[in-house]
Amino acid sequence: MTGLLGPAEIRELAARLGVAPTKKLGQNFVHDPNTVRRIVAAAALAPADVALEVGPGLGSLTLGLLAAAGHVHVVEIDPTLAAALPATVAERAPEAAGRLTVHHADALRITAAELGQPAPTALVANLPYNVAVPVVLHLLAELPSLRTGLVMVQKEVADRLVAGPGSKTYGIPSVKLAWYANARGAGKVPPNVFWPVPNVDSGLVAFTRREPPRADVPRRQVFAVVDAAFAQRRKTLRAALAGWAGGAARAETLLDAAGVDPGARGESLTVEQFAAIAASAQPAPDPAE
Repeated sequence: MTGLLGPAEIRELAARLGVAPTKKLGQNFVHDPNTVRRIVAAAALAPADVALEVGPGLGSLTLGLLAAAGHVHVVEIDPTLAAALPATVAERAPEAAGRLTVHHADALRITAAELGQPAPTALVANLPYNVAVPVVLHLLAELPSLRTGLVMVQKEVADRLVAGPGSKTYGIPSVKLAWYANARGAGKVPPNVFWPVPNVDSGLVAFTRREPPRADVPRRQVFAVVDAAFAQRRKTLRAALAGWAGGAARAETLLDAAGVDPGARGESLTVEQFAAIAASAQPAPDPAE
């Protein structure tokens, strides 16, 4: 893996482009080649993989991904950075330039059709702290071709994404990611590998897609139950789901039907149990149909 960007190259390239990291876009550029090598190794990409990177910035991780994957899609919202990336790759990894596709777009809105072919199989990204969770969930919903992922996020967010039922950090992000995938923590990243240096540690989260817990209930209905349960997480499910169900008595009936204790709290439930609650609220099928 050659041609990676170090601190001096990052600063020189930023100065040449007249850009500086902004808090608005959540930009913290990786300037440590060893961290890039670590991320790419942990992602375990094969030559047949098509990597998707969000927020490539100046291209530190992009260069590493091109050395491992067959093709790399990058989604960059900053027009200056999006325009500059192909030239950076052509200069530092000319043999890989034809395997890069740059999309000047918002990752929260990009579609599978806009990304085009080849379809991404692995999400590998240093995600902007301020949109990390919605970006991951949007891409998993939009891109069924994504089978694996390794994302770097704020350590606190990483802990939430991989938390299990009963944990203090278990919440909406934990359950919604579990709908799509099995996730695990893949290590901590110190602040000094970034420019500018953030005031928090980062964490790596690895995930592997799985089939949803239930095929008989739409995702949006399950997520509505999750949102309601954690909106008032200190309340019992009977009370927390009253608004969603149309009353506390109705919520208790649905919880009983799903085999869930009405006196439990959302933080104790698995994604399978949330799906069972949503399924219990669906109309019974018409035997005549």
